[in-house]
Amino acid sequence: MALQQTGSRKRKAPAIEAGAAGSSSQGSAAGAAGAAGAAGAAGAAGAAACPEGPLLPKKQRRRATRRSLVHYLKGREVGARGGAGLPGSEGELRGYAVQKLPELLRERELALGTLNKVFASQWLNGRQVVCGTKCNTLFVVDVHSGQITRIPLMRDRGPWLAQAQPTCGIHAIELNPSKTLLATGGENPNSLAVYHLPTLDPVCLGDRHGHKDWIFSIAWMSDTVAVSGSRDGTVALWRMDPDVFNGSIAWHNDAGLPVYAHIRPRDVETIPRSSTSPSNRKVRALAFSGKNQELGAVSLDGYFHLWKARGALSRLLSVRLPYCRENVCLTFCDELSLYAVGSQSHVSFLDPRQGHQNIRPLCSREGGTGVRSLSFYQHVVTVGTGHGSLLFYDIRAQRFLEERASASRDSSPGPSGRKLKLTCGRGWLNHDDLWVNYFGGMGDFPNALYTHCYNWPEMKLFVAGGPLPSGLHGNYAGLWT
Repeated sequence: MALQQTGSRKRKAPAIEAGAAGSSSQGSAAGAAGAAGAAGAAGAAGAAACPEGPLLPKKQRRRATRRSLVHYLKGREVGARGGAGLPGSEGELRGYAVQKLPELLRERELALGTLNKVFASQWLNGRQVVCGTKCNTLFVVDVHSGQITRIPLMRDRGPWLAQAQPTCGIHAIELNPSKTLLATGGENPNSLAVYHLPTLDPVCLGDRHGHKDWIFSIAWMSDTVAVSGSRDGTVALWRMDPDVFNGSIAWHNDAGLPVYAHIRPRDVETIPRSSTSPSNRKVRALAFSGKNQELGAVSLDGYFHLWKARGALSRLLSVRLPYCRENVCLTFCDELSLYAVGSQSHVSFLDPRQGHQNIRPLCSREGGTGVRSLSFYQHVVTVGTGHGSLLFYDIRAQRFLEERASASRDSSPGPSGRKLKLTCGRGWLNHDDLWVNYFGGMGDFPNALYTHCYNWPEMKLFVAGGPLPSGLHGNYAGLWT
C-alpha cells in the first residue's frame, strides 16, 4: 500500500478524554440520513410492497415464504435461549433489564447551537459521544457538561470541490472492535477518514481510487479492515497498514501540524443492477456479521445484498426487499443471526442462513415518515422514526413493548395495551425564509431521529437528529437515562 503524508491545514483538535472499554456502546444504530427527507415527510403512510425478485444464481434460487418469527426461532440451533447465551439467572436478569429499561428512561435535551441535523453518533466512553452532521461537522459532546469539541476534518491530496458537495455531511461514524480507531467521512464526503482513539489524531484518509460520490455507511470487519458503502453504487474494502497507527509514521511535521497517510481501497465491488431501477443502486446502509464473516448491504433500488468478507468481497446473493420505499437503515443481531432493514413504514427481518426467506415484518407507521434508525440488543429492537419518537419491539413476543397501567389497590401495574413510545423534545429549528414561506411558520415540527446509540453498562441512550424536510435547518440531541 503506497502511503503519502499530508499536513493538515487545520488546528489539531484537543485530545479527547479516554474512557474504559466497558463504557462504550454495545448496540449501535444504523443512522438514516436526510437525502430523501423531503420525500419522506410528504410520503404516504403505507409503503407499497414490491414483488419478490432475487438476483441469485439458478442453483441458489429458492421459493420465499413468510413464517412466524416465534416458530422460526424455535426451530433453529442458534437462538436466544437463556438470555442470548448467558448462563441461567444472569441471562434472565439481563433480558429482564433490557425489556424494562425503555419505560424508565427520562430525557435531558442537549444544546448543539446552530449545527444542522445530526446523522451519526457513537459513544467514545461513559460521558462523551462523537457525532457527525449534515453541515459536515465532526464533534464530541460531553453529555454531563454539554461541552462541544469540534474535530478538524482530513483533506484530500488534490482539489475536489468541483466534483463533490460538502453540504451532504457526515453520514457514518463507526469504531473498530477494540475501540482504537474511528472511521468516518473526510472534508470531502467521498473519502474515508480514520482517526486514532482516544486522542482523535488523524491516521489515514482513503481518497485514492475510492468512491466517486458520498459515503453513506461504514462497517468494520476487524481492527484494521473497514468497508464503506457509497451513493455511487459501490462497496469498498480498506485495509489500514499497522505501521500507520503503530507510530512508525511521524504524527506531526516540523510545523507541529498533524500528518496522515493517503490510502487506496484493496477491493471495490459494484452493486448489481436490478431490472426495475438500474440507475438507483445507491448503497444506503451496511452491517457486518462477525460470526458468519458476511457483510449485508441495502441499496435504494429495494435490494438486500450479502457478501462473503475475507481478503476481498465475494457476493453471495441479492434479494428484493418486501418494502422498497426508503430502505435507509440496516442492523444485524449476532444472538439471533438476523438482519433488520428499516423502510418508510416497516422493519423487515432477513435470515440468509434459512433459505433467504423474509420473516414477517413489523409495521411502524408514524405519520408516514419512516424508520430512520435501528439497533438490536438481545431480543429488543429500538426504532427511531421520522416523527420524533422511539419505539421498542420484542422480537420473541412479536409485539411492541407496552406502557404500564397505573396500579390499583388490589393489583400490581400491568400492561395498558398502549404502545410504549418515547417522544423526543423540540430541539432547535432555524426560523429562516424557507421555514416561513414553505411551512407557514409551523411552530411545532417533529425531529427525525437519524441516529441513536446505547451505553448499556451505564443504562444510557443518546438520540439525535433534526427536521425531516431536507431544506429545513435544525437539530436535536438528547440523553435518555
